[in-house]
Amino acid sequence: MSALEPRDADVASIPGPPAAPGDTKGSVLDPEHRALSIGIVSVVLLIAFEATAVGTAMPVAARELDGIPLYAFAFSAYFTTSLFGMVLAGQWSDRSGPLAPLTAGISAFAAGLLLSGTAGAMWQFILGRAVQGLGGGLVIVALYVIVSRAYAEHLRPAIMAAFAAAWVVPSVVGPLAAGTVTEHLGWRWVFVGIPALVVFPLALALPAIRRTASGPADPAAPLAPWDRRRIMLALGISAGAALLQYAGQELRWLSLLPAAAGLALLVPAVRGLLPRGTYRAARGLPSVILLRGVAAGSFIAAESFVPLMLVSQRGLSPTLAGLSLAVGGLTWALGSWIQARPWTEPYREQLTVLGMVLVALAIAAAPSVLIASVPVWVVAVAWAFGCLGMGAVISSTSVLLMKLSAPEEVGANSAALQISDGLSNVLLLAAGGAAFAALGGGAVGHAMDAGSTTGSHPGAFAAVFLPMAGVAAAGAWVATRLHGTGAGAGTVAEVAGVAGAMTDAGAQTGTQAGAQAGTQTGTQAGAGAGPA
Repeated sequence: MSALEPRDADVASIPGPPAAPGDTKGSVLDPEHRALSIGIVSVVLLIAFEATAVGTAMPVAARELDGIPLYAFAFSAYFTTSLFGMVLAGQWSDRSGPLAPLTAGISAFAAGLLLSGTAGAMWQFILGRAVQGLGGGLVIVALYVIVSRAYAEHLRPAIMAAFAAAWVVPSVVGPLAAGTVTEHLGWRWVFVGIPALVVFPLALALPAIRRTASGPADPAAPLAPWDRRRIMLALGISAGAALLQYAGQELRWLSLLPAAAGLALLVPAVRGLLPRGTYRAARGLPSVILLRGVAAGSFIAAESFVPLMLVSQRGLSPTLAGLSLAVGGLTWALGSWIQARPWTEPYREQLTVLGMVLVALAIAAAPSVLIASVPVWVVAVAWAFGCLGMGAVISSTSVLLMKLSAPEEVGANSAALQISDGLSNVLLLAAGGAAFAALGGGAVGHAMDAGSTTGSHPGAFAAVFLPMAGVAAAGAWVATRLHGTGAGAGTVAEVAGVAGAMTDAGAQTGTQAGAQAGTQTGTQAGAGAGPA
């Protein structure tokens, strides 16, 4: 039985990687792990700078390329191709180790940035984002496999926290730097400048990966053949998602044809690539994977429209619009740090419920700035709390996945987690983009060209944020089903107790939380996921 298709009764009892009882020696920065930790955290740092910088420059790039109606495509194209990259990386890593997919992924990531940065039309820009997404999908799964192989179980929360902490500086500096570059040098430099950061992570991480995490999980076992069926399913899921995106943007009767074709490809592919019971939230691994998609998809779909809303509706500069999300990097790392404290382990499920409630409230509060009397700093405050919840939720799903996966199946299961993440991003971005276009969102670009700073078609933005808040609220229920039968969501008092502890921890400065996260506990923020 594949770990990707567990029986409901067996989900919570899948054995994890062997570990010596009571073995808690070492750290992620000891001589054995130092080079590897710095190298792979630098890779995450690169992804983080890309995500924060590109998000800030995107409204200006789309306007210059006359591509505001296709704005959502610039984000969803990344996630569409990353779906295929994730499945490919899962098999590639399980067969021969994560070194090759990581190297290929970073190379494709850089090539996509260069293609977008030199684009002369919106279609070329979107193509570059698609190439970049393929690389991102390869990288994120390879990183998960590296963590599972090179770090003992008690060290994994610490390196995952370092991943989250790696988002702190880019989240604060990235929007400011990208906005300044966009305003004074042009948006293209935001894209073509980032690939220069590739050299250092490769030079530092690859030798350490070759020494500690290369080769198949069991070198003595015969080399497993490529699963061509899964590769074809991955192609089907990417093609189906792309067709659905196209149908959502072209709101005509003829769009029903690509929509039907997309569903015909997508549904069987999803059923074949995700654990049985995922979409009915079966307890254990299926719910962990579903929650990852619900959380990431709703949050990213909403966040993608925040800078555009602030620039077009409230007249903010790209720099200020990007900075409105900057504090989220600190609180995301704080949420990741909190979830990894030893005292939170018995309350992990309650913590994820609380995290999803914070995410839902943040998304629902963001469009309040469409009312002129509401100050724009409301978005920054709301997003800070939303990112606090996301830090706890994304971290917990990553840790639980490794706990529920056998060592030789971490690659495939990590791919399933990331597929849920990426597919939800694609589908919810497509839905949000369709609603945005249907309610006059395309006119926003013309208003920006005319120099208008007043709210044109605010309903187009509300139609994106409010449904995503509902999706995030549904995720709070899914979060009650992360453990096997008998593990409930806990009482209201328990959830309130976790909330109080998070509030107390929040009294620490963001700098302290980020520094502690880098050496103690937590998880990766995304690629996409993330701000991933």
